[in-house]
Formats: sequence, C-alpha cells, structure tokens
Amino acid sequence: MPPIPGSGLAKGLAVTLRTMTKKTVTEQYPDAQPELPPRTRGVIGLFEENCTVCMLCARECPDWCIYIDSHKETVPPAVEGGRERSRNVLDRFAIDFSLCMYCGICIEVCPFDALFWSPEFEYAETDIHELTHERDKLREWMWTVPAPPALDPAAEDPKELVTARKAAEKLAAAAAAAEAKGEES
Repeated sequence: MPPIPGSGLAKGLAVTLRTMTKKTVTEQYPDAQPELPPRTRGVIGLFEENCTVCMLCARECPDWCIYIDSHKETVPPAVEGGRERSRNVLDRFAIDFSLCMYCGICIEVCPFDALFWSPEFEYAETDIHELTHERDKLREWMWTVPAPPALDPAAEDPKELVTARKAAEKLAAAAAAAEAKGEES
C-alpha cells in the first residue's frame, strides 16, 4: 500500500511538537556551574611531599608532556657511625596541558601517590605557553581534589593498615610486658 501523501510531514511536525513541550536541559554555564561526575578528569594536581623524583610519570607519559628536574642531596647519617645517604630533591615539576591527552597513565604509575585528578576544568589561557603549569600551580590544584570514596564496609582492610596495626599491637604488648616486669621488681 502506498504511503499517504503528507504523512512524513505530519510525523515530523509531531516530533517537533513533542520536543517543544518538553522542559529544556540547557545549563547556563557561566552563571550555573555544571554538576560533574565524581571521577571527572579536569586537571592534574601534585602532592609535592610524596614525590620522590622517581621519574616514572615522565617516562610512561605517551605525550612526553611532564618535565622534571632534580638534584641529589646528601643526608647525614640517622644514627651515629652510620653512612651518609643521598636523596633526590625536586627542582622542577611541570606539566604541559597543551600536549596532555588526559589519559591518566602518570597518575596510575605513580607509586607514591603524588599525582591526583582534580575536577577543575576552568584553566583556559589566552597564550598556549601559559598552559605549562609549574609545580606551584600544580600544588594549588591539589587542594581541589575530592576526598576518596568511602570503602565498602564488607571490604578487607588494606594490607598496609593491617601491617601497621600488627606492629602497633606488638609495641603495645612489649610496653605492657616491660611495665609488668618493672612492677614485679
């Protein structure tokens, strides 16, 4: 059976009328901030105290947009008669966000939790050279990083926490034993 002439037009107008009666979902961005998902990838924040200058983030970055400079510093021995140790000191940590593809590899490979995703996305610049953020700017982004989600109540405790708890219990038991021995004497 051939289609009725004008049925396509009627269907199109019906779709238009249905759409016109629905509430709009447009958000007026500068005036109203968008509701972002919890794991939004905005900008990378640096927790400088945890950075050991291991260079894993810079080596694993597929875009080579992380720049790290450091120097070695000699640390005096912790105990008398011990040997001096050397440690890396961070001089420069910069990320060029004009090159970054926001893959998150640098954050995943960091063994010391020095890099985190911040949901901040308003860091546009008029000059592309200003998109290279140095460590002071990356440190500022760190304060916008949301707290991690709560652990599942049925989940096992992390191994680090279990180990620390066992060590604390051993120390407490040793201190109690020493105290009991001191009272007996």
